[in-house]
Amino acid sequence: MFDTHTYEDPLVLDPAIRARWTFLETSSAAAVLRAVCPDEWREITDVLANFALDPAHWLKSGGNRGDVACEIDGMFSARGWREIRVDLSTQGILVSKSGAIVDKLPPVEQEGYLVDNFKGRVALDVEWNAKDGNLDRDLSAYRAWHEAGVISAAVLITQDRLALKKLAKQLWADYQEKLPDDQRNPKLPIDLGTSTTTNLEKAALRIRRGVMGTCPLLVVAATQATWNGRPYSC
Repeated sequence: MFDTHTYEDPLVLDPAIRARWTFLETSSAAAVLRAVCPDEWREITDVLANFALDPAHWLKSGGNRGDVACEIDGMFSARGWREIRVDLSTQGILVSKSGAIVDKLPPVEQEGYLVDNFKGRVALDVEWNAKDGNLDRDLSAYRAWHEAGVISAAVLITQDRLALKKLAKQLWADYQEKLPDDQRNPKLPIDLGTSTTTNLEKAALRIRRGVMGTCPLLVVAATQATWNGRPYSC
C-alpha cells in the first residue's frame, strides 16, 4: 500500500478540518483530488467543514446508520452529487500490423453497484455502521474503476468506532444522571460494542493488505472532535 499523508499539508487541506476528523490515505489521494478534481475537492472539504455529529441523530435506536449517513449524503446531493450505478464494458479489438482493424471481440460487461455519491471523476461512499462486508465491495469497485480510467480517486466517510464509543458512553451517562432513578437505563440505545460494522479500523485492515493497488483513496472517519458539543436529548 502507498500509505501517504498529503492531507497534512495545509495547502491541500485546511488544518481546521483536519483537526475534526481522522484520515487514512493511499497514493496521495488528497493531493490528487485537489489537483485533478478541484471543484469536487472543494465540495468534499466544505461538507467536512460543516458536518457535525449530533447525538440526537447518532444515538438513536433503529436509525443510527440511516440518520447520520442520510444527513451526509443529503449535503452532497445538495451540491449536485448523485447516487448512481457504475458499470464497465471492456472490448478487445484486433488490429493488424498495418493498423487495420481485423475484428472486434464481444464486449465483456461488468455490472457495478450503486455508489452513494458520484460527481466528475470522484466516487464517494458513506459507510456508517453498516456490515463491514460492504467495505470489500466498495474497495474492489474503486480499484476496478480507477484501473479502467473512470475515476481519479475515491473517498470513504466512516467512523472511528473506538473513539466514538467512548464519547457515546459519556453522553449517555450524563443524560441518565438527569433522569429519575426509576427511568434510568445504563444500556446504550445503539450497539457500539460490535466490531463487525464499517469503521476506520476495518477499512484500514483491508487497505493495508494492498487491495487498492494504485487507486488513490481517502478514508475520513468521524471522531470525538466531529461532535457538535451538544448533550444527548431524546
